[in-house]
Amino acid sequence: MLNRTNGTTKYGEINELPSIKKWWTELSDLYSRTLQNVVERLYDNLSRLKDAKDNGRTVGSLKWKAPNEYRSFTYRQSGFELKNTSGQAVLRLSKIGEIPVRLHRDLPDDATVKQVTVKKEPTGVWFAVLGIETENDAPPKPENPERCVGIDVGILKYAHDTDGVTVGSLDLSDERERLEREQRKLSRKEHGSANYEKQQRVVARRHADLKRKRRDFLHKLSNYYAREYDLVAVEDLDAKGLMELPSNSRNRAGAAWGTFLRMLEYKCEREGTYFVPVNPRGTTKECSNCGVETEKPLWVREHSCPSCGFEADRDANAALNILSRGFKKVGTGCPESTPAETALPTDTHSVSAKRVVETGSPAL
Repeated sequence: MLNRTNGTTKYGEINELPSIKKWWTELSDLYSRTLQNVVERLYDNLSRLKDAKDNGRTVGSLKWKAPNEYRSFTYRQSGFELKNTSGQAVLRLSKIGEIPVRLHRDLPDDATVKQVTVKKEPTGVWFAVLGIETENDAPPKPENPERCVGIDVGILKYAHDTDGVTVGSLDLSDERERLEREQRKLSRKEHGSANYEKQQRVVARRHADLKRKRRDFLHKLSNYYAREYDLVAVEDLDAKGLMELPSNSRNRAGAAWGTFLRMLEYKCEREGTYFVPVNPRGTTKECSNCGVETEKPLWVREHSCPSCGFEADRDANAALNILSRGFKKVGTGCPESTPAETALPTDTHSVSAKRVVETGSPAL
């Protein structure tokens, strides 16, 4: 029925839903727009597979998902209402009823809820994700950005910027140890038993702890840079490609550089800040003062140029190169280059990741 060669289309399948309800009576218990959204999601996935195939990538086919593995459904435009009943936020869903909810944060006064997605996490906890529309537009980007920063990300130090701020990497060793302990317990359970499913939820909670703490750190750090600066230059990293390198992939995965850059990009857009990704090739080798490239093994943490004699921390030199390339890429309103002697601070301000998490990004 879903084979494109048979002439089926997304809207054709949606129009078939009323007739399908006549013999599959359980579908009548579901809101009509929710059923339509399932068809839309299926065809959107097929479209993405087709686009990937047209671009020369090898793709497979969509896999069957059992009903007990389907963990989310969406109400779009209608069928839902968020209201306040005696001080308690309540979400009313058509064909389901009223559900008390705990709001993560208050909605903006001018917000209109356009969509509600209800999803069940592997931990067994349910969430309602609200898609809202607001009247507030992002502020315009400044013609002549004054507060500009280049950021070099790494593993030993998560971020080193051109203002001399170094942010330590987040220590999640305790959380990883707890996760591994629960995974060992899971491996000793009989697959499919009640105890196995119970332990699965415990493992899922440990995974969720790791993810929550890492994302909290990344949110606060990206929020700081987006709000404090007019222009933020970063390396345009291929996070997936870095993960495929033969060594140190676990630390690269834990650093979640791709997630940090995505967060930083949309927050810069929201704050009216220039987000400038630049080519990362050679930012560590190149001297930010004279441009001469010098090979440096990973264990060499200081930059010392044999041509002009400029000396700086390895990551600070890379951050200066990133900022200089960001200026050249933006062009109008920015200088073509930043002299290393004037751009590099004489002292550095080191901030631990724990401090970012505990007190929030303004602590920087």
